[in-house]
Amino acid sequence: MEKKESIVFKNASLGYKKNNQDTCVLKEINLSFYQGDFVGIVGLNGIGKSTLLKSLCGLLPLLSGEILINQKSISSYNLNELAKKIAIVLTEKIGGFNLTSYDVVAAGQMPYTNSFNKLHSKNLEIIEAAINACDLKNHEHKLLNELSDGLFQKTIIAKALAQETPIMLLDEPSAFLDYSSKHNLFLLLKKLATDQNKCVLVSSHDLDLLLKYCSKLLVISNSGIELIPVSEAKTNKVFQEMGGGFI
Repeated sequence: MEKKESIVFKNASLGYKKNNQDTCVLKEINLSFYQGDFVGIVGLNGIGKSTLLKSLCGLLPLLSGEILINQKSISSYNLNELAKKIAIVLTEKIGGFNLTSYDVVAAGQMPYTNSFNKLHSKNLEIIEAAINACDLKNHEHKLLNELSDGLFQKTIIAKALAQETPIMLLDEPSAFLDYSSKHNLFLLLKKLATDQNKCVLVSSHDLDLLLKYCSKLLVISNSGIELIPVSEAKTNKVFQEMGGGFI
């Protein structure tokens, strides 16, 4: 069965405004990502990985061009509709007065509730499954400021899982995790892409994990942007330069 396009970039230039002027970071991108793709995004710091992910979920407006989500322009979605299509895990920490790990994970189900945000049994089952998938059961009632960096990161990932979106975007999700948790996370993401046909994009400096678990790599450098199968990574000059000869 032919897989459908989940994300399409059409001549998209990405960046941000600075002093009321456009600062372009990635120029005229033409790319497609499909259902079941597990894509690792690689590049040096400041090259545009986070800019790409933030543009994809609407946090940064496009400078020009278009991004299509399920064949519909991202600009035509309202916030609640987009929250049902895309979940994102960013590196920035969130805060909140008396918020527990459970509260944050439960927020992933908010797009599926009514105006009173009342959680029903089906919502609670999905939240519980996300908590268990991220091994948070023994920590779900801890306040955010009581969590270690690793547990906080797992909480944000669990929230993204609870959001039940066909597209997941993750920016350095393994940064604060211990060795086994890194592998368990990537195993989980691979399973979501393979078994649930999700489109998963993850930026990471853990090149060995990307090689082991991803199906494709998006290689970003000063010379451009290139989407390649993981099997071509060891013959890709830019990727090898990023590995410093250790890959």
